[in-house]
Amino acid sequence: MSTGIFSEKRAKIPGRTLRTDRWWLPPLLNGLALTSFLVYATVRLFWDKSYFVADFHYIAPFYSPCLSTDCVPGTSPLGTPVGSLPAWLSPAMIILALPGGFRATCYYYRKSYYRAFWLSPPACAVAEPHKKYTGETRFPLIFQNAHRWFFYAAVLIGLVLTYDAVEAFHGKDGGFGVGLGTIILWVNVVLIWAYTLGCHSCRSITGGRLNHFSKHPIRYWIWQQVSKLNARHGLFAFASMYSIVIADAYVWLVASGTIDDLRIFN
Repeated sequence: MSTGIFSEKRAKIPGRTLRTDRWWLPPLLNGLALTSFLVYATVRLFWDKSYFVADFHYIAPFYSPCLSTDCVPGTSPLGTPVGSLPAWLSPAMIILALPGGFRATCYYYRKSYYRAFWLSPPACAVAEPHKKYTGETRFPLIFQNAHRWFFYAAVLIGLVLTYDAVEAFHGKDGGFGVGLGTIILWVNVVLIWAYTLGCHSCRSITGGRLNHFSKHPIRYWIWQQVSKLNARHGLFAFASMYSIVIADAYVWLVASGTIDDLRIFN
């Protein structure tokens, strides 16, 4: 049966919608935001240098953890199980497959790019132009069901980035130190955890399949905290997306010698 503006059951009106507000603005802004991130990520994937500041132990989020033997020393806390990579493949391509898969299958991001890029639908009460609707039951969208497994991978990446942020408390003489890069990496980690732990899958894991919250007070309390993050999931989704870009770009600029790190202590 046809759906959208081709549905036989749709009200007989000449336009796509009766809405008179600027319903097209949110999908447009989301599309621009997602596109700008994808452009930066694509450039960074192929740049494959200037991702580590040895003096202060700053490592760019796009390259952490670096798993190849081609990685700069000090960027591989988990070892180098991948070995040497061909010239066309950078370590970032391997790492970003995990958080990238988590975000691509995220319920909020699905809403954003379905509306922005596929117009499916472009907004509430606005008919989509597609003749058929198959949901996420066919290739390739059936892979959206892997979201929970990507969540587990995202938790591991979050732990590694937290380790990197701790390592960023490093001074020039090898002791304790704090720079602007340290603060930026920590802000990024906090936003990433807020986004990751506010995920719908995390909320389901902590409180799902429980018939009586009163019998599971600890899980109920955790579920409540996750629900608070989940209420702002969209905000944390975009804030963490751009905090990654800012943190990565800052390390890139410092590592390439374009700018000097602003030191606060040592």
